[in-house]
Amino acid sequence: MSDPTPQAVQDLSQLDDQTRTELEAAAFRRLLKHLDDNKDVQNIDLMILADFCRNCLSKWLMAAGEERGVSFDYDAAREHVYGMPYSEWKTHHQAKATPEQLAALEARQQGKKD
Repeated sequence: MSDPTPQAVQDLSQLDDQTRTELEAAAFRRLLKHLDDNKDVQNIDLMILADFCRNCLSKWLMAAGEERGVSFDYDAAREHVYGMPYSEWKTHHQAKATPEQLAALEARQQGKKD
């Protein structure tokens, strides 16, 4: 059996809700894989550059669950995002933040207040 002909759309809002949700979920899974493949990218660097990190993704995952009546704790969410218990990831992959990183994060946070 062959795959159906791809559907060409000009705008993702033209897709039905299920298809759009499946595409968004696939993109999220790909983001998690990308982060897993690039463990050297530190959370503080993500926070400085993009104002989110793996922990933020974990919190957003929990919030999405709560919106749909699905409850799980922060540790379970982080394990899903990190691909292992957070304590293990932290031990093996998290470097101590440098003074320069801390200053850059503080400047970004201050810039949001101004």
